[in-house]
Amino acid sequence: MRAAAPVLGVDGCRAGWVGALLVDDRVELVVARTIAALLASVPVTPVVVGIDIPIGLPDAGPRQGDVLARRQLPVGRKSSVFPTPVRAAVSAATWQEANQANRRATGKGLSHQGFNLCRKIAEVDAWVRSGPGLTVLEVHPEVSFAAMGADTVPSKKRLEGRANRLAALQDAGLRLPDVARTPACDVDDVLDACAVAWTALRHARGESRSLPEVPERFSDGLAAAIHV
Repeated sequence: MRAAAPVLGVDGCRAGWVGALLVDDRVELVVARTIAALLASVPVTPVVVGIDIPIGLPDAGPRQGDVLARRQLPVGRKSSVFPTPVRAAVSAATWQEANQANRRATGKGLSHQGFNLCRKIAEVDAWVRSGPGLTVLEVHPEVSFAAMGADTVPSKKRLEGRANRLAALQDAGLRLPDVARTPACDVDDVLDACAVAWTALRHARGESRSLPEVPERFSDGLAAAIHV
């Protein structure tokens, strides 16, 4: 899998964000506190940036992309695609406020885990709407791994699950750095960023699919779809 141009896969981590810069099949890792700082620190400008975070926030009801992405996953892994919080919930200051806002808009509350993602969702939302001048895609790594043919039933938190995903990335032709845990990010964060980079490369080559085929658009005007 020879890359014609650099692409970047991004996942959240303890330090902020980890990026997998894919150039000529070789992955270089970059870590930064903010998404803007991450893009500023990569040595070359990527033609496509894939991010494991919702882009295009609904005003009410579920996103088609989330529903369709779950269908790509085996039983036992479908819950790894979280329902995207509505925009009012993302902007809420507390979990209680976010939970109420989400329930008013969708009839369903927001989990604490979902609320913990809101800060990063808001950060990427602001960055994308600022017009970074790049092609930016939403990618879910578990869906990407499934598309590679990886056995994603074992959790990536387990050794077997990590080994399956690492093997899938290597079989896909990616030459990876040492993915051992570092003070900045965990192994599963690195593997996820690499899977996102794989989909970003597919998009750069015109080989990726969009879920749904025609992205939804909500009040923010952003194209809402998960790419694989």
